[in-house]
Amino acid sequence: MITRVLLVEDDPTLADAIGRLLAGHAMQVDTVPDGALADARLAAGETWDVLILDIGLPGMDGFTMVRRLRARGSVAPVLLLTARDAVEDRVKGLELGADDYLVKPFATPELVARVRALARRHAPRAAVLALGDLSLDSSTRRARVGERIVDLSAREWAVLEYLLQHVSRVVSKQQIIDAILPLGDDVTPNAVEVYISRVRQKTADAGIAIRTIRGFGYMLEPAGS
Repeated sequence: MITRVLLVEDDPTLADAIGRLLAGHAMQVDTVPDGALADARLAAGETWDVLILDIGLPGMDGFTMVRRLRARGSVAPVLLLTARDAVEDRVKGLELGADDYLVKPFATPELVARVRALARRHAPRAAVLALGDLSLDSSTRRARVGERIVDLSAREWAVLEYLLQHVSRVVSKQQIIDAILPLGDDVTPNAVEVYISRVRQKTADAGIAIRTIRGFGYMLEPAGS
């Protein structure tokens, strides 16, 4: 499924660079250089999977756009781009309803990772993911092996949920890090190994196997496959 992105950025060089970057990662990008024009399109009912808003925009700044967007009841994920490194500006954006922010200049892989993470968090998903005797119920936030409730930390849950969403497919450590990213920015490849080990221990009797694919990552599949 292609992720549709609205990029509201008045710097044409930066907008073009971001558009090309995201398009190269299978995303469809619509670029608008003016906050008021973008707000009008959103108010008219146009939708995107992720909104990337510069704070310093002509017509209407990013803060105002976020406030108006949330006032209309929209839950569209918003990533703010800002040249302002002041903590109060970042806090203001988040309190107005933005989901995430990046301070310019930023590393392009981080932008891609954050957009992907926002798209995943807000994508429609099955209420219950299951394999073998394991089930994850996102509505109750409970994991079970048969009738036994499995106690998972937030990051262990995120790892297991991502693996269940990609059963029988190899996923890299970086993809898992991207999935955990909204829970904190200090995730390392070594930390992923720790979470995988804990999840294996807690689901050892679930009829599933988390295989290590050396040089590539991990794959979840039914035990005995």
